[in-house]
Amino acid sequence: MITSTRRVSPDKSEVRIAFSLDDNSGCSLGVSSGLPQMVCMWACAGAIPSGMVKYVKDVEDLSQTFPDLEQRLQPVPPCVSLRESVQVYKEHCRMAREFHQVKNEIAVLEDRKRKLLAEMVEDEKVAMEIAHLEEEFRRLTEENRTLVTVHKERAKQLERLCVNNRTRQDSS
Repeated sequence: MITSTRRVSPDKSEVRIAFSLDDNSGCSLGVSSGLPQMVCMWACAGAIPSGMVKYVKDVEDLSQTFPDLEQRLQPVPPCVSLRESVQVYKEHCRMAREFHQVKNEIAVLEDRKRKLLAEMVEDEKVAMEIAHLEEEFRRLTEENRTLVTVHKERAKQLERLCVNNRTRQDSS
């Protein structure tokens, strides 16, 4: 147990603060559940007015960190005896959580964008292949028409030659 006595100001009485690095389950205010041990000891020693302890209970984990934030942007634990400090800390933690959520949403959207761009590139390749195949189909269709026409002409020519050949044979 470590004990220290300090006078906050000349007109105030001395404040005795005692704390231990052991379990704080013996907190006389009954506020130890969920509070950091130092806060409990300060409250028990009278350094934190008992009415302010509820604000400390409302503060999330005082050692809460946000890995997405730069070190200089991490929420600083509040001065638990000042309601405004606790409120600023809570707001800062809320904004850090919101930042984390937005950052994750951006990552998901960027991933979706990357996938859509890949699909678009693939679709463009397919469209180019389709255009190439359509052009080849037109070319082959035209070639087929030409060959069919030539075939018909040659068939007619063959028929005429056969007829001419028969007439010559009949005349001889």
